[in-house]
Amino acid sequence: MWAVSTVTMLALAGILPDFQLQSADGDSATTIAVTAATGAGAFGLLSALVWPLLVRLLLLVPALVLGLLVFFLNGALLLLALHLNPAARGGVAPETAVVVAAVMSAVASATGAALAVRDDDAYRRRLYRLADRRRRRAGPPCPATPGTVFVQLDGVGHDALLDAVGKGLMPTVARWLDGGDGRPATHRIVPWRTDWSSQTGASQLGILHGSNHDVPAFRWYEKDRGEVMVCNRPASAALLQARAAADAGHGGLLAVDGASRGNLFSGGAGEQALVLSIATRRRSRENRSRAGYFAYFSDPANAVRTAMSFAAEVGREIGQSTRARLRKERPRVSRGGLYPFVRAFATVVERDVVVAAVMGDMLAGRTAVYADLVAYDEVAHHSGPASRDAEKVLTRLDRALALIEKVAEHAPRPYRIVVLSDHGQSPGETFRSRYGLTLGDLVRAGCGLPVPRRARRTRSGAEARNAVRAALRRPVEEGGEEHRPAGRRSEPIVLASGNLGLVSFPDVGHRMTKEEIDARHPALLPTLANHPGIGFLLVASEKHGGVVLGARGVEIPLDRLDEDPGPLAVFGPGAADAVRRTHSFPHTADIMVNSFHDPVDGEVLAFEEQIGSHGGLGGAQSRAFLLAPAVFSPPVADGAHLVGAEQVHRVLRRWLGEANGPQVLLDDSRPEAHEDASFAVPDGGPQNKSA
Repeated sequence: MWAVSTVTMLALAGILPDFQLQSADGDSATTIAVTAATGAGAFGLLSALVWPLLVRLLLLVPALVLGLLVFFLNGALLLLALHLNPAARGGVAPETAVVVAAVMSAVASATGAALAVRDDDAYRRRLYRLADRRRRRAGPPCPATPGTVFVQLDGVGHDALLDAVGKGLMPTVARWLDGGDGRPATHRIVPWRTDWSSQTGASQLGILHGSNHDVPAFRWYEKDRGEVMVCNRPASAALLQARAAADAGHGGLLAVDGASRGNLFSGGAGEQALVLSIATRRRSRENRSRAGYFAYFSDPANAVRTAMSFAAEVGREIGQSTRARLRKERPRVSRGGLYPFVRAFATVVERDVVVAAVMGDMLAGRTAVYADLVAYDEVAHHSGPASRDAEKVLTRLDRALALIEKVAEHAPRPYRIVVLSDHGQSPGETFRSRYGLTLGDLVRAGCGLPVPRRARRTRSGAEARNAVRAALRRPVEEGGEEHRPAGRRSEPIVLASGNLGLVSFPDVGHRMTKEEIDARHPALLPTLANHPGIGFLLVASEKHGGVVLGARGVEIPLDRLDEDPGPLAVFGPGAADAVRRTHSFPHTADIMVNSFHDPVDGEVLAFEEQIGSHGGLGGAQSRAFLLAPAVFSPPVADGAHLVGAEQVHRVLRRWLGEANGPQVLLDDSRPEAHEDASFAVPDGGPQNKSA
């Protein structure tokens, strides 16, 4: 503020003829700058120290007279500030002093407001005032029973969270887990294992709507519809939500007095902001997906706060990526183009808007709120899940949790804060950077289709082409194109979801079996299964129903995986169940490809350009967390494991029942309706059995 006030004083001295900051004989630029800085500092101190006393003395003066006196009193303070200048330079006419003081006060006020909006306490106080006015207009008070806020830290794995707590990066979470000062811990944390598709679309759909059936990946091809589904595409999200609601038989976790903020799916909430699944609908009172932005930025102070942080984040990303290039860090992916702005949006704009919406929901007394903060996931994809860049994001997310916690102290009802993640992230370089070709290139080579020259010159590309020729019983040749199978066939569709790849043949209307694929492309499955960057394949089988394929001809039927996991052994417990479940989906791809995984360092190889990835099996990506107040019943019985997003949904639904919160309608004939009945609810609270 001092610097801005000094510049303002210099500018006014250059504009106004009756305002001088130098002696009659002239001074050097340095002397003038020192005079301006001294005068601005003295004016600031007098305004801070003397002005409150003057206001107290003038409280009995009529308001109109006081309004006029303000300008003259301010001008008098400026004259005094210049008189106190030890250099005895500068002067101003009394009438001009009034103008100078008014401009400097306005600039100082604007600067102070801009700086204050980055302060969480000032930000929170402003939201309190807005919420108090909103509550006075709302009418009847909200219930006294506890509400629940679910905060999803996108992509933060169980081990990553505990590591950050151990390093002191997340003091709020540490206090919840450790208590401190002799106090008991307020929260407990448990890991939960994701489905094979370890990504936000599958996990959040299961958590919010109770079903993620037939979501094999982040993106996949549906042969019956002839379309590629992408979880973060609005039309796809809307269709997935409708399917999940129909399959689960209820509206969702937030169906009664709920709010959904920053999510892919609504959870059945009546209050929605920044929800992707309703983004394509015509704007109405029932569809306010973008309303969160307008509500937030309608406050100029919020706009200044976020704009400043946005610019700082863009600069931070440019500096971090430049440093990574200069140090030649490995692994590394491109972070140029629009990415700095994409990162700043995810880590600043989305965070600020969502947190403000959650705070508004709490101050309005809503019963259940679910919000997604995507900042860590975005940065970890490009910088790595254990990088310093990602660690700094975790610290800022912890500040957001602290802000939400403090707002709960002023809410009209008590709140219980649950923090969870949808998946983790596994480190590792990309498949392309290690082998010089993409999964699509490898599939094309295995099918005998032309591949780019770039891929042909790599060792993997050459080996794939030779494998094709060997399978077709054709001699290995130098140069020339690979053999193209006879007949006109559409090319395979190859899609990537982190380290999970999907291969579909669109001209075949059903899911192809291993036998059909071998007859059509004899070298494809061996080429993929024997590649060192691929861990295993899943394909349907006429003989066994479904089989897992590995290197050197390994072929294990799905019903024998428990006794002989084969290539799934390195992927840990639960891998066989996850694979079998995905095999049962109607839209599972013809070939499901999971990358190589090193269990020692947890690395996988992403089929996308990411050095922190998720979407398949392998490493920390499959190990999410659930952090909840200890007053809730345990998520699972002692010795049991929390597995799958659908089971997490049932746990959260049970907790809402324990808090006398909203219940979701459930068909009692469905098996999961009775799955959690064995859990006793503390303090005689109701079981979650009725609506």
